[in-house]
Order: sequence, then structure tokens, then C-alpha cells
Amino acid sequence: MAEVEGAETPIGPTEPQSRHIVYCGVCSLPPEYCEFGGTVKKCQDWLQSIHPDLYNRIWSADALEAATSSLSVEARKRAEKDAHKKALKAEAAEAKQAATIASSKVIIKRVERNKRKFVTAVSGLEAFGLDNKKVAKDFGKKFATGSSVTKIPSGGEEIVVQGDVSDEIEEFLLENYKVIPEDNIELVESKVKKGSGSG
Repeated sequence: MAEVEGAETPIGPTEPQSRHIVYCGVCSLPPEYCEFGGTVKKCQDWLQSIHPDLYNRIWSADALEAATSSLSVEARKRAEKDAHKKALKAEAAEAKQAATIASSKVIIKRVERNKRKFVTAVSGLEAFGLDNKKVAKDFGKKFATGSSVTKIPSGGEEIVVQGDVSDEIEEFLLENYKVIPEDNIELVESKVKKGSGSG
């Protein structure tokens, strides 16, 4: 075959083109897919404040009109009804989550193991969306002591920290985990009973 004159052949491999993808700060999906998550309103608010141009491209009245223009009148009504239902469902879920957080308690318990030896048990953190293992690790670093996650008979988990650090843990939680209101932390003292042998 004869080479075509003037045609340039690439020298070496062509550079791959990178693509910048935005991920939602609320649901972690690309903004085009936020509508399939349960937090559409929060996602829209986040997108509008962080990427207004992208928000206008996806959620502006013109964009929504263009997206639904090919639908029949009946299909449009169904889509609007579905969107309204999803919005109501998301609002109800948010209200339920807020009520759960308002009624949840973090219990910080000072437990006497034997004479003058204490451990501090912390339970109820999962109600505030916190990971017990991560918080236990933070406690271990902060207080330079042993800290572990254990199962409790009621079915949940608690963090057991070596030593009497209940007041310090309360301060640490309030400083580092702003999702926990101060009124929702309760300090408790309990003793582990030894076997009752009459002698």
C-alpha cells in the first residue's frame, strides 16, 4: 500500500485523556445519579452551593423541561408524582433520623473491676453514625491506654477503655464528635460484683 502524502502518523503511544468526575458530597454518587439515592434534597442543596454550573445543567427548570419533553402527558404526571413521593419519603427519613438522634444517649460508665482498678465503658455511639472501632482507636491514642470494642448482652457494642477516664472521654467526645449533643451524654458509675461467698 502506498502512503498518503501529508498524513501524519503518530509517533509513539497517544496520551490518554483524563476526565474529571464530580462526586456528591452527600451520597457519594455522581450528581446525575443523586435522584436514585434517598437524600435528593440534601444532594441538590450541596450541588447548588459547591458546583452551581453543574446544578443548573442537571436541576434547573430548563434542564428538567428538556428531560421530560419527550414524555407523554400521562408519563410526565407519573414522573412528577414519583418525584413528589420520593421527596416526602426522604423528608420522613430525615425527620426519623433526627428524632432517633434526639432520643439517643451515649452512656459513659465507670466500672470498678477490683480494688481501685477501673475501666470506662462507652456505649450508644452507633446511634450517631459513629464507627465504634474508629472511636476506640482514637481513645487508645488520646489516653495512651488499651481500648477495645466488645459485644454487650443487649445486642449492641461498647468500647472498653482501661482506667478511669470517664470525664476525659466526655470532653473528648464533645470536642471531636460534634454530632453528639452535650445533653445526650450520660455519666454512670457501676461496680462489678464479685462472687458472693460467705466466710
